[in-house]
Amino acid sequence: MDDERAIKPKIYTKREAKLKAESYCAYQERSQQEVRDKLYAWGLHQGEVEETIADLITENFLNEERFALAYTSGKFKLKGWGRIRIKQGLKMHRVSPRLIQDALKAIPPEEYLEKLEALLEKKAAILKESDPYKRKNKLVQYALSKGYENDLIFDILSHNNL
Repeated sequence: MDDERAIKPKIYTKREAKLKAESYCAYQERSQQEVRDKLYAWGLHQGEVEETIADLITENFLNEERFALAYTSGKFKLKGWGRIRIKQGLKMHRVSPRLIQDALKAIPPEEYLEKLEALLEKKAAILKESDPYKRKNKLVQYALSKGYENDLIFDILSHNNL
């Protein structure tokens, strides 16, 4: 019997779910999709979910533009992600293409290049590969996995001796 209760999520009333969603949004910026998923998980139906999301937007608990900027800034500054990976993440959160574009423009170009260069230098310092071709390939793969653009990676690698 205990196992059944542990699996069953608590079902909230619309009012309870809205209060819970308010604190969920106040804790950190959320995308509409994240909140929508939570509301469905809390047992609300489509009409109630959309109504609650509209209320959260009206009361400024939920702001997709603010979320896109916070997500972009955090992933770039803290995780060292490039534009490609950030864009994919925002698409997964179902952020509109226009907001994605605006958020990516908020990354200063010189800071972006400095971050990529620092990432490559740090990785190069710990690489044990002696073959220059394999070494360069590993650095390229690393930067690509972080979501940086091919041309920028090759520009930095050709101008620096990494």
